[in-house]
Amino acid sequence: MLDFVVILVMSVPMFLFSIYPGIRLSEYLERRYGIEESTKRKVMLSTMVAVAILLSSFVHFGKIF
Repeated sequence: MLDFVVILVMSVPMFLFSIYPGIRLSEYLERRYGIEESTKRKVMLSTMVAVAILLSSFVHFGKIF
């Protein structure tokens, strides 16, 4: 449980690194498949959260740094 809390706390600064992939993926899906603006925002936010949690878990468990 403590690991999960630490990963969530560490994911807050990782949002800085996850903004760019979220924007790029949502723009790609908009160009490729013509998704609507509301769906584009949902894809952007979900990608940002997933990348932030993934990066913080990598940092916490020492797989990258």
